[in-house]
Amino acid sequence: MYVVCSTLCFGKLKLEDALRHIREMHFAKADLAIHHDGPHLTPADVARDPAKVATKLRASNLGFAGFHLTFAELDGPAVRDQLRAVCKLARTLAVPLVTVLAAPTGHDQNAEVERLAAWRDMVQADGLLLCVETATGTLAGDVAGAVELCKQVPGLGLTLDPSYFVTPPTAGAVDPLYPYVRHVRMRDTGAKAEQFQVRIGQGEIEYGKVIGNLDRCQYDRALAVDVRDTANCEFPVAPEVRKLKYLLESLV
Repeated sequence: MYVVCSTLCFGKLKLEDALRHIREMHFAKADLAIHHDGPHLTPADVARDPAKVATKLRASNLGFAGFHLTFAELDGPAVRDQLRAVCKLARTLAVPLVTVLAAPTGHDQNAEVERLAAWRDMVQADGLLLCVETATGTLAGDVAGAVELCKQVPGLGLTLDPSYFVTPPTAGAVDPLYPYVRHVRMRDTGAKAEQFQVRIGQGEIEYGKVIGNLDRCQYDRALAVDVRDTANCEFPVAPEVRKLKYLLESLV
């Protein structure tokens, strides 16, 4: 296991400056957010000029452990074109996996299995792994739903974010998820609904337990520091990023 940093940790900066900060903090790699409503790159940006984006990312002198994608719509021709462009970019930069969101809770399960199977095939065509994030409000947002998707779509992996399992209604043990985990994002999270992100050490995340469970499943991939610098963040993010980096590195 090795520790990387999400570009969302420096979401108030330009992408070039965010990547520079990540490099200067001596992270091995970055976890690049490509969000349709994000602060840096969007999937549409990549689709418009993938060569330009590749050049910009190479100039950072930083590797990438994964791409974290969100799209303006669940599916459709434009979304699939953007996904293909992102996959080609990932192959160019030797990025091993891309993470997407599962469909919202209440969406037809069979339709979601068909969508993810088609996306898995597209992603695998470029030698990549497709993961879905364990995000609340999606079909992968509870343990049973996430495991079922992985069973019904062979080759699909999970991007585990333990913060989603700290507070109700999805609070609880996540042991059944670990065999399917292919990427991890971490911060600290309190027991109250409004405490999704708190200072490191003030929340409920048991980092040693998470890493121990990953180790038992022979997980040898990235642990991404994902303390997000949002407009409503109540504390300086950079010191917390550094603190979590050192903590995770001491445990692996």
